[in-house]
Amino acid sequence: QLQLVESGGGLVQAGGSLRLSCAASGRGFITNGMGWFRQAPGKEREFVAAISWGGQSTVYTDSVKGRFTISRDNAKNTVYLQMNSLKVEDTAVYYCNAGRYYGGTYDYGDYWGQGTQVTVSS
Repeated sequence: QLQLVESGGGLVQAGGSLRLSCAASGRGFITNGMGWFRQAPGKEREFVAAISWGGQSTVYTDSVKGRFTISRDNAKNTVYLQMNSLKVEDTAVYYCNAGRYYGGTYDYGDYWGQGTQVTVSS
């Protein structure tokens, strides 16, 4: 089965940066789009960003545009989320997901990582 493991979360001050990584193992990574989601306490899990399987196309939720960048390195079976200019409202557990990316649309799949905590202080 496909395994996804996030890392890189931590505690930062507002305006700071973090780079999250999601390492994949098993079948499916090269043929799947990848997405990042986040879930804050008491809130629904929300979409953050996604990338096509080849890395040529990306899509972001409006609240992170210009601040976050998703990328992937298929040779390393890893997807990244570079987060700059972090805000307190970015505080959440961040999850990566293996799904389908097509025509600017990302459909989440069945494979999720365990999540990594990002906490932004004011």
